[in-house]
Amino acid sequence: MTHLNWSRRDFLSTSAAAGIGVGTGVGFESGLPPARAAEGSSANSRIGIGAIGLRYQGSVITNIAQLFGNIVAVCDVDRNVRDQAKAAFGSTPHSCEDYRELLQRKDVDVVTIGTPDHWHTKMVIDACRAGKDVYCEKPLTLTIDEGKQLSKVVQETGRVVQVGSWQRSDARFRLAVELVRAGRLGQLQRVEVVLGKNSTSGSFTPRVAPGSLNWNLWQGQTPDVPYTEERSHYTFRWWYEYSGGQMTDWGAHHIDIAQWAINSRPIEIEGTATFPNVENGYNVPVHFEVNYKYANGVIMTVKDTGENGILLTGDAGRVFVNRGKISGAPVEALLSDPLHQKDWNVYDFDNLDRPSRAGKLDAIINHMGNFFDCVQVRRSPISDIISQHQSVSTCHLGNISMRLGRRLQWDPEQELFIDDKEADTWLRREQRNGFETV
Repeated sequence: MTHLNWSRRDFLSTSAAAGIGVGTGVGFESGLPPARAAEGSSANSRIGIGAIGLRYQGSVITNIAQLFGNIVAVCDVDRNVRDQAKAAFGSTPHSCEDYRELLQRKDVDVVTIGTPDHWHTKMVIDACRAGKDVYCEKPLTLTIDEGKQLSKVVQETGRVVQVGSWQRSDARFRLAVELVRAGRLGQLQRVEVVLGKNSTSGSFTPRVAPGSLNWNLWQGQTPDVPYTEERSHYTFRWWYEYSGGQMTDWGAHHIDIAQWAINSRPIEIEGTATFPNVENGYNVPVHFEVNYKYANGVIMTVKDTGENGILLTGDAGRVFVNRGKISGAPVEALLSDPLHQKDWNVYDFDNLDRPSRAGKLDAIINHMGNFFDCVQVRRSPISDIISQHQSVSTCHLGNISMRLGRRLQWDPEQELFIDDKEADTWLRREQRNGFETV
């Protein structure tokens, strides 16, 4: 498929069209080379992008978004980060501390969100209601109830939301899923996912927040606590208040791909974990393992130890895949018995003979290109809101089972635990006044 060549005028006209349907992200075409925004006679002829959260992955996706439009506004609660971003993107972008100011700007057409996890849902909801399309980093939500609310808002507003689970745009992972869907492994029976260990080192001393950081705004919906350097920036992942450790970090990638292949939803979850007991320290598990039973009978195990990646096992073969390789007899068999285009169930892919040549950056660019293409034609992207809500909910279910220390029965249609009121209380978290997701 040839990617679309389009301008801000095209964007504004298509945005006025009827809302898109919310689908599964399966079964439609999108080309692999990235979309390229049309060069206009002035800067205003290109799509206006507002970037929220600009450290680490936030800066990565903002740089890639520049391939498809102009960065017209940047926002971060850390003034130093904000100033660095403004310098990186020239003197033109508007700079602000509060993302709501960015969402009010009429020159912002789409938004990228690279903030810590506990801000994702509220920012996506507010952006959709402000008439913006959104590329948001994974994991999509902090709780399962947030995902329910977010799915409803995206459907009601008709906005395009792409979640940064870019492994869906990587040749190796797509090929692994296609092999399962095409029956090349026989009947899928087991899936083993290795995420890696959580960081558990040390305890940390509260201190005065740097003058450049709005600590109150950074905390958002979470409890107001004294500033600790390790709570912010990259290491927020090891605090349950803001994230879910490796279960929602790597899990939002690997569990998403595994569940894409399984093509079902879990009905039983049993997690075991060892938690640290350090005052003011990281509070996600030291070690963990979760076993899931799916409605179609597949068993998935997720753990912290082993080779990072996904092992898919059927009654006729198995395939291992991670960001560096895809291996197994079904892969080798493609040399003599290739998959044909009519066999592809998940996503069109035209480089079957060279899946190992695609790199992380290429996959992220393609993922962003898919987003901008879908913005123009008003359809669901490959990491759409429903599939990503379901994937990260599976991550949350694992964390809930680990924290309760027992097996749980799950109703995937009602999105409630079966006859377990105590477990149901873990579907949501109390939100600090002024930062509620409404």
